[in-house]
Amino acid sequence: MKSSWFLKFSNTLAKLAGRASTFVIAVVLVIVWGLSGPLFHFSDTWQLVINTSTTIVTFLMVFLIQNTQNRDTAAMQIKLDEIIRAIDTAHNALLDLEKLDQKELGNFRKRSEKLARRVTTCVRKIGTLTCLHFATIAPEAASADASLKKGREGK
Repeated sequence: MKSSWFLKFSNTLAKLAGRASTFVIAVVLVIVWGLSGPLFHFSDTWQLVINTSTTIVTFLMVFLIQNTQNRDTAAMQIKLDEIIRAIDTAHNALLDLEKLDQKELGNFRKRSEKLARRVTTCVRKIGTLTCLHFATIAPEAASADASLKKGREGK
């Protein structure tokens, strides 16, 4: 796989920024800046150095962190979609959840919580994991699953 210069750069910078030694260096720099205050008579320029430096670093790190998080999230989503797709008993309607609005996600969340309560109650009563056969979200999920499959096959 060929990767872009920005991908290499952002991965390297993210690894460096996440190290404990990088944090220690940042703390040392702030301490040195603070101790140098009397030397510069705590002037406006002295204050401007730290303000400008931290603003620039923060501004750039926001984009770096967002880029890294977007790639990680996309990779994780692809992996989860593959797991859902590969498991026969999984509802394929769950593959596109990230495209739903908050209300629709809330409905799926309620169904999942209801399922979790049913399985938990069963496990408590029986005392084993044989209750996992209850693990179907709801009849609505099956119909949503079927309509999604139809939509994909028609394309």
